[in-house]
Amino acid sequence: MPKNKRPLPRTSNNPREPDTATQAQELADLALEVVEREEAPGFGSGAERGEELLLAVRRLLRKKRDEPLYEAIELARYTDPEACRLLRSRIEEEAATLRLRRDDTEYEIDAFLIPLFARSIGGLVAEETFQDDAAFEELAASFHPAGLESTDAKVVLIQHAYDLAEIDHVAYSTLHEMLREAAASLLEKKLQPAPTIEASIRGWTGERFAPDESAMELRFLLGFSLKRADDPFYAIPPEESASDAWYAAREERYRAWTVRHAPLLRRCLAADPDRIQLDFLYQDLFYGAKEQGVGELATLGTLSEVARTLSAKDLEADQVHAAVAPLDAGEHIVLRINLYALDGGTPWGSVDTPVDLAADLSAEVDNLCDALLALGLEGVSVATGFSADGHAEGAEPYRPD
Repeated sequence: MPKNKRPLPRTSNNPREPDTATQAQELADLALEVVEREEAPGFGSGAERGEELLLAVRRLLRKKRDEPLYEAIELARYTDPEACRLLRSRIEEEAATLRLRRDDTEYEIDAFLIPLFARSIGGLVAEETFQDDAAFEELAASFHPAGLESTDAKVVLIQHAYDLAEIDHVAYSTLHEMLREAAASLLEKKLQPAPTIEASIRGWTGERFAPDESAMELRFLLGFSLKRADDPFYAIPPEESASDAWYAAREERYRAWTVRHAPLLRRCLAADPDRIQLDFLYQDLFYGAKEQGVGELATLGTLSEVARTLSAKDLEADQVHAAVAPLDAGEHIVLRINLYALDGGTPWGSVDTPVDLAADLSAEVDNLCDALLALGLEGVSVATGFSADGHAEGAEPYRPD
């Protein structure tokens, strides 16, 4: 009789996914290769590796694998700042943009944010927001006539002002799913279930203000824009001068939109619109606009600390000169601001502001110096460091472009 044989193990048609750490390392390595090939003439074009990086990011987003994306950014942050910036920009752009085909037409849908600061006495009241339906409908319909979107595009604005904690909870693959839900409703010409969008409205969790207290709160309007992929309205000219003019014209249209439609938004945010003042930042894709808001919030906090330091010394801003220098703080970089009398001497005070290791340090220094000058200081210098007694070393006067 033939002997019984142990059956061969059944093979799976679905090979096991690489673990999170392996996928993250591969992404970080790809980003570094792209940067190195772009910087090294004769080393070979980075275009092929760049396309490989994009495909890997899209695959992880499609599979809702957020962990490798976030971990890859952390790995690159401590490996090469430029590679980290490249990787993060690719991930954020892909997360905020979805391409799809319907009836032989290729579409693109983007998630955008409009960051703004609401100043009031007593702060915003959640129960008062978006009670004026007519004002919201007019606001939501304003993007086409203002020239912010193509007349052929379809735009939907979410009837909620997100706080930063709510925006922080939107992961990369979560935003991608929100794009799918928005696209389904816009393409089907009728409302479709949007559980991910609905779940993103978690409710405000920030600071509460006393009725007579001055408040400044960061909020975001979230919208989705669906357009044909080949819509010429969104084509940016390749030449640098023409591209600069394109962006400048778009920025001017946006500025005009904020002036004209701020009253509508105030009606959406409070029962008494006159008690609110709005300051807008620039509309951008989801993560770029979030970065704007967070950066501006941090800058305002730094300026408030500088103002408190001057007030404690009973000094006017034009009686003070500032020097800014980057310092290594281990896990991050610190930009230190030392404040001096016009005739020199040891500093009256210091204010530190942390900077991400992957940030563009020169841009961060420029932004901080511009903000200090706007505060009314007599002048600002950029130094290489500070001596033990606080004197600026290698200081040069900062001159804005």
